[in-house]
Amino acid sequence: MIDERALEVLEFPKILAALAEKTVSPLGREKAEALRPSTDPAVVRTWQDETAEAARLLRHHDAVPLAGVRDIRPLVSRAQKGGTLLPDDFVAIAQTLKTGRRLKAFLLKATADGTYPHLRALAERLVSLADLEQAIGEAIGEHGEVLDSASPALRAIRAEIRALESRIRETLEGLIRNPATQKLLQEPLITVRNGRYVLPVKQEHRGAFGGIVHDQSASGATLFVEPQAVVALGNRLREAQRREEREIARILAQLSAKVAAAGEALLANAETLGQLDFVFAKAHLAREQDAGKPALNTKGYLVLRRARHPLIPRDRVVPIDVELGRTFTSLVITGPNTGGKTVTLKTIGLLTLMALAGLHIPAEADSDVAVFSGVYADIGDEQSIEQSLSTFSSHMTNIIRILRRVDANSLVLLDELGAGTDPTEGAALATAILDYLHRRGVRTVATTHYSELKAYAYNRTGVMNASVEFDAETLRPTYRLLIGVPGRSNAFAIAQRLGLPEEIVTAARSQLGEDERRVEAMIASLEENQRRAEAERQEAERLRREVERLRDELARERERFAQEKNRLLEKAEREANQAVERARREAEAILAELREQAKAEQASIREHRLIALRNQLDRARVRFAREAPPRPARKANPRPVREGDTVRVLTLDQKGTVLEKAGDQEWLVSVGLMKVKVKERDLELLEGEPQEEWVPVAAVKGGGSAVSPELDLRGHTVEEALVELDQYLDRALMAGLHQVTVIHGKGTGALRSGVQEFLKRHKHVRAFRLGGPGEGGSGVTVVELG
Repeated sequence: MIDERALEVLEFPKILAALAEKTVSPLGREKAEALRPSTDPAVVRTWQDETAEAARLLRHHDAVPLAGVRDIRPLVSRAQKGGTLLPDDFVAIAQTLKTGRRLKAFLLKATADGTYPHLRALAERLVSLADLEQAIGEAIGEHGEVLDSASPALRAIRAEIRALESRIRETLEGLIRNPATQKLLQEPLITVRNGRYVLPVKQEHRGAFGGIVHDQSASGATLFVEPQAVVALGNRLREAQRREEREIARILAQLSAKVAAAGEALLANAETLGQLDFVFAKAHLAREQDAGKPALNTKGYLVLRRARHPLIPRDRVVPIDVELGRTFTSLVITGPNTGGKTVTLKTIGLLTLMALAGLHIPAEADSDVAVFSGVYADIGDEQSIEQSLSTFSSHMTNIIRILRRVDANSLVLLDELGAGTDPTEGAALATAILDYLHRRGVRTVATTHYSELKAYAYNRTGVMNASVEFDAETLRPTYRLLIGVPGRSNAFAIAQRLGLPEEIVTAARSQLGEDERRVEAMIASLEENQRRAEAERQEAERLRREVERLRDELARERERFAQEKNRLLEKAEREANQAVERARREAEAILAELREQAKAEQASIREHRLIALRNQLDRARVRFAREAPPRPARKANPRPVREGDTVRVLTLDQKGTVLEKAGDQEWLVSVGLMKVKVKERDLELLEGEPQEEWVPVAAVKGGGSAVSPELDLRGHTVEEALVELDQYLDRALMAGLHQVTVIHGKGTGALRSGVQEFLKRHKHVRAFRLGGPGEGGSGVTVVELG
């Protein structure tokens, strides 16, 4: 289980607050605030895959249409209990239905390539309620007004109301324009009091005016009178308005009943929309934190590469490298206070919690997180005032609680273990606690400033020392974690740098025992070796990047050379073919003249001989071999191949999608229109690369030239021709040809019939026809592929 106290001290609620800010609906925010890490590996993997899919989709689409989702659950519940909803309630339901419809269409289109299984499954759960959405749209306006189109009766009533209001206004305007009436009015205007149209009459002319008084001014000098001439019309208006109210109530009750009938589907849609909002909020948070998907394992080991604490500003945080659980299960971080030990501890704990909650972590892509059965932490000064406990007692109470609950698959983080009491007893107690956890196989990271624990880590198999680097020149910690190097107090160096006389520092050093001096010298040597190794690693990394840069530059130069070569070849090919075309036209003219001459002289010229001569000219067309773009160097796969991965099939130089396992180290892969079995060693993962990546042109298997757009079958038996035709069509499809020409000659017609019967049955042949004039006539068949 994940300890709630660990969530608090590792500041996981702050991550949830940041996640909630990325949601756009109350439904998504609710899920974000309720998120808790899981200890189920299958659940964690699903959550991580959802986040990865959403992050990848956001890289290809600027926005996801989630705006407009409202929390309609209370409204649906009220309708299901027989309550009548208000017009604004229907606006919220309609907006949510509209957003769900648009979002489903967007996601189904965006995930059509089959590489977003979790997002597509969520999109398919959204149910279309077009009838309800249409009914609300016809009755309720987008600002919450009940429309005339809600019912014929309402339209008729409102037409009557408008007519009565018009007649009343016309009558009152006539009174205002009447000179005899004007002198009785305080102002020449029409107003409304208690739903009745009235005129402002002077108090002293009340008896002369007549009608019904509905109100008066605060001073009493003005009476608001409904003239007798419009009283009857006013009564009819009030009655029509009451009928309008009853009709509106009926319409709202009818719509509420429709909402209640669709209640389960509405609630299911709301749940799915909230989940989608939550998933895309995780992706937005990952983008903001420059976070990535970690690998997951159930073997209890943790590898964090250049891990950053997500709550420390990017310009101040120092990345750390941490390993735990493989060659050692306990890590003891020693060194002075304010050196960054606690930040290291919190980074390890918080990133683990984020990974188990399905959130991407701010660390390099080759980071690996174990799905622990529990995460526990004792960090910070949490003195209990109510129980009058000291800091030491408070920490001991928490540690005792942790020790009762841990198992071999737990992660325990202990800050300043044994602090707050006598140093000798505290160090002994810390050693005993670490021994207890180590014997049980618990993954433990503990910080301490007790020097005795440095020797503890050296004397125990499976326990490793670490420290946070301190720069004695600047008197500041660098916050870099050094695994395998225990921390030094640096007290003498700091004191000397601050100006303490050297004789005092020398006297202080002499107080140390020989063993302590040897340990300090050894640690200093380890630190120097670590720094030298790090410098060499950085230099090697720089050289590696330089080699990659030069390799990429060479590849670009080769590509430019190939393009220039192909351009020149195309020019030469064009000029050569122009010459051939001129010769062809001349030959066609000669052939036409020969036919005419033969016809005139009743001579016989065999048509197939003429076709053969023309085909000989066709084959004279020049086609230079193009140079394919340089093939990218194969990269080592960062992980084993899985179903759904986008890969490059090295044996075909084609991109494809892994469909399923086909045997030991063998996979079934979809490549264009084909499905092929490929050994895993011949697959290169293309995960994370742009979809528009370079794909080499397929070449004829066994040869270096492109597939010809023509196949000459003359001289073959029907059986031989069909075998060769079948193989040729496969190669043409792989080469991306959309039209090819099959030369079968005229002869007896048997070969032509056999070819065309075969083409009728071929699944990738869209259409075929005999050649036209200039194409070979009935001696060839032109085939369209697709």
